[in-house]
Parts: sequence; structure tokens; C-alpha cells
Amino acid sequence: MAKPDDRSNNAERLQQHLDDTEQNLHEAEQYLNEFAGEISADEKQAIEAKNERRKQSIQGFAEEMKDEAGQ
Repeated sequence: MAKPDDRSNNAERLQQHLDDTEQNLHEAEQYLNEFAGEISADEKQAIEAKNERRKQSIQGFAEEMKDEAGQ
């Protein structure tokens, strides 16, 4: 039997995901700045690509939060 869909804490959960993702983005940018001369081009490219995905996730979380607020 499927579990009932409990959305009572969606807003808090989304905010926590948004905060965590923003923190990870910030830490990765700091890492790139601090160790720019010490990391390989491949590692730098991988971090930058992941940060782009993080930025997209942040936008998605913000949109979901708007939807939650409208319900």
C-alpha cells in the first residue's frame, strides 16, 4: 500500500534544499577562487558545470516555493 502524500512541510523542506544548494554553490565558488592555480582544468570544468546545475536547481526551488505559497 502506498504511503499517503504528506505535503504539510513542503515549504520548509524546499527552503532547506534552497539554502543547502546556495551554500554548496558559494563554497564551490570559494574553492575555485582559492585554489585556482592548483586545480586541473578538468576539475575546474566539472565544478563550474555542477554550479550551473545548482543555479538551475535554485531557480526550480524558488518556483516550487511560489507554487506552494499559492496553494
